Amino acid sequence: MKNKVELKNFLLKILIVSLCLTLVILITNIYEYQVYKKNFNMKINSIVNSLQVKYPNLTEKEIVNILNSKGDVESTVLKKYGINLSNKSIIIENDNKYYEFLILNISILVLGIAFLIALFMLYLKKREQDIKDITKYIEQLNKKNYSLKIDSNTEDDLSILKNEIYKTTVMLKEIADISKKDKLNLKKSLEDISHQLKTPLTSILVMLDNLIDDPDMVKETREDFIKDIKRNVTNINFLVQTILKLSKFDANTIHFTKSKNLIKDILREANKNVSTLCDLKNIKLNINGDNEAEINCDFMWQVEAITNIIKNCVEHSSLNSKIDISYEKNNVYSIITIEDYGDGIDEYDIAHIFERFYKGKNASSESIGIGLALSKAIIENDNGTIYVESNKRGTKFTIKYLII
Repeated sequence: MKNKVELKNFLLKILIVSLCLTLVILITNIYEYQVYKKNFNMKINSIVNSLQVKYPNLTEKEIVNILNSKGDVESTVLKKYGINLSNKSIIIENDNKYYEFLILNISILVLGIAFLIALFMLYLKKREQDIKDITKYIEQLNKKNYSLKIDSNTEDDLSILKNEIYKTTVMLKEIADISKKDKLNLKKSLEDISHQLKTPLTSILVMLDNLIDDPDMVKETREDFIKDIKRNVTNINFLVQTILKLSKFDANTIHFTKSKNLIKDILREANKNVSTLCDLKNIKLNINGDNEAEINCDFMWQVEAITNIIKNCVEHSSLNSKIDISYEKNNVYSIITIEDYGDGIDEYDIAHIFERFYKGKNASSESIGIGLALSKAIIENDNGTIYVESNKRGTKFTIKYLII
């Protein structure tokens, strides 16, 4: 149950005021009794003295017994002087004091009640102000003003509501910032995509214009143009397919079917995907490792990730070279290393090679700069991490999959 601090404070003030009021009235009553007692005793004492003077035979013991007797004695003596023992005090001064104390007690009571009412009104006014503040905060939120600081240190209902609104404000501000950042990233991505598409499309249009304008073009030149057009169309198709895959990652619309898969099977499929590219550059893939090593992943997507990494290594390798691939496992993780012996990656580029559309200094002219970004997204989804080391003698990718 939530602590109603403000209400408790209000009730505590009411209790303190009530106790103070009761104490003041109690003290007043005690004082009133002392005044009555003093007046009455002084009058009795005067009567006793007079009796002893007039009736010396009347002993003090007899007088005390008369004063302390519990019996009611009917007397008509005082009635002759208009004094009724049932509703009037014999001592007129006590009657006067009674009315003074009555007025004093009523005044104290009225002041106490007025103070309690004032406290209650202040409490209501504060709650009304808090409600107005909360209403203003919500109006500002509706206007997308997220620069409000409305947290409160108390824990009453309205303060808890304020804190929740503040949390919502922080959340909405974060969402707004993320949305703004996403829009900027989308703008940059569209610019990058536009740039990536512009070059091959321009090249295709130029070659098509040449083919159309020169129907008698030399056969060899025509065939070269057609091959170049096909190559550019293939690159565009690869770019579009990769962008679509990354978009699915961003939208969390990919359904991964994860299961235990042998690393050797993943590498075998990836090898098939790059075999043609390896043949063109006469690059040999050396694959060695623990045949029992496995990882929990989506097989097809993991093949996609490894293929992109090997393809990147092939593109940066020299003719007639090799790429070494090894894999193993221990009690903590499974590991795959892919190492080429090409021209390496510039030190500045290493920090950016997994960014979308980033092309390093040593990137090939046909590189799109998106394959490694996709690989990283797939590997991290399968509870893995990827690192890269590079120098002038080559580049080494290290992929670790935690065993969970």
